Amino acid sequence: MDERKQEGLTLLGGKKTVYRSDYAPEVLETFMNKHPGNDYFVKFNCPEFTSLCPITGQPDFATMYISYIPGERMVESKSLKLYLYSFRNHGDFHEDCVNIIMKDLIRLMDPKYIEVWGKFTPRGGISIDPYCNYGKPGTPWEQVAWQRLSQHDLYPEKVDNR
Repeated sequence: MDERKQEGLTLLGGKKTVYRSDYAPEVLETFMNKHPGNDYFVKFNCPEFTSLCPITGQPDFATMYISYIPGERMVESKSLKLYLYSFRNHGDFHEDCVNIIMKDLIRLMDPKYIEVWGKFTPRGGISIDPYCNYGKPGTPWEQVAWQRLSQHDLYPEKVDNR
């Protein structure tokens, strides 16, 4: 049996990709982590994230950074790409977008640890860079999440006007 089908992956390798026009968490798919006993980071850099301002309808652009330490399941990257694309016509504030993405991924794969950081391009002369994270309760990752959050912006990066 094809490993993709065995894992329940329907998008990977598909010939006809459907790009959803509004928020679609149902496109997310997972596969088994072959190394659940190892703690390691998986990082996605998504430089073409777009959403809409819920008030003006104007587009917002960002690089979305998603880092996680997988448990038993991992997110399949093509489904993540299609999921992030589904925000293109979705109206939400920057802070909402990063929290929605994080919560959807927690529900999907129950990671040991996850963080989502949106680096939005300036609009009206101000850039907004919301950051959120989560560590699985009752594990050492819960404390790591608090430490990373509490020290997140102690040494802010140089703003390069993106």
